[in-house]
Amino acid sequence: MKTYNIAVLKGDGIGIEVTNQSLKVLDSVRKKFNLDIQTQEYLVGGSALDNCNQSLPEATIEGCKSADAVLFGAIGGPKWDNLKHDSPEKGLLELRKTLQVFVNIRPAFVFDSLVMASTLKPEVISGVDLVVVRELISGIYFGEPRGIEIRDGEKVGFNTMFYTESEISRIAHYAFKLANTRQKKLCVVDKANVLEVSKLWREVVGRIAKQYNHIDVSYQYVDNASMQLIRNPKDFDVILTSNLFGDILSDEASQLTGSIGLLPSASIGDKYALYEPIHGSAPDIAGQDIANPMASILSLAMMFENTFEEQCIAKTIKDCVSNVLEEGVRSKDIAQFGVKKVLGCNAIGDLIATKILEY
Repeated sequence: MKTYNIAVLKGDGIGIEVTNQSLKVLDSVRKKFNLDIQTQEYLVGGSALDNCNQSLPEATIEGCKSADAVLFGAIGGPKWDNLKHDSPEKGLLELRKTLQVFVNIRPAFVFDSLVMASTLKPEVISGVDLVVVRELISGIYFGEPRGIEIRDGEKVGFNTMFYTESEISRIAHYAFKLANTRQKKLCVVDKANVLEVSKLWREVVGRIAKQYNHIDVSYQYVDNASMQLIRNPKDFDVILTSNLFGDILSDEASQLTGSIGLLPSASIGDKYALYEPIHGSAPDIAGQDIANPMASILSLAMMFENTFEEQCIAKTIKDCVSNVLEEGVRSKDIAQFGVKKVLGCNAIGDLIATKILEY
């Protein structure tokens, strides 16, 4: 019997609710495929601040490092917005950096049953299947110096965008290898007309591209790419970009699908991997049982596909999510499109977990 150890970090807000549904699905997977799946919960974000007075306790770090993979929910909320010594977001950034999960894989794909869910025309988004490969542990979110200080009698805020050749190289190789398994198209998104950091990205990626002659490589400035992503998203296959640009573009890409509540992500390094929905903690709807758990459940599918190399299990999870949508079941965020039955977060989790056992 195969054994998998998963660290579970539910976090805050709807992160708790959607992760609970993934755990239901995980239990069905355990039963159906005769696996020994061990889970251990750890605190992170606001819940960790409340209980441990720090957003990323040492026990959480050690638990994540000792697990085979990490299932993450979401962090943050207004309750912790004005803390001076720490913040939920700081805990997440430190976790990513500590685990050295340098590549963030954010797929954006459109379920056939949800073509009408997008605000774009069906002919524009039908068949969209792209991946944003975002560098996750460097760039402007981590660069030093940073801060707010007084200069010439007024406040000045400053941040530093910073990348080394090796940081660019390792994620570029990952993106090229991923493109090789797909449509063999790679678009590098940057701002090389004004940013020296982006000029270095082009230099390094251009050098690496010579090792992947069979991959069609293109370059777009981020402002143009954000426009083309709406104008003709099917032109894209793999998008390679920096931390800041990837954060923005992947959220934009989520709207091609109809809801940010549908899209999963994987954060992968040389030793560790973390899986999470790309949506936030959504404190405005937390505790109301209306969150969409599908992105979290699909993140679980990515875990089985990428870390555990259990392609059959990953396909089973994705197919069951698709089947639920094809039956007209909707969460509130996509309820107006082809709806036959609107279910809450818990009910959708129950339904998908049941379908896996029946699959």
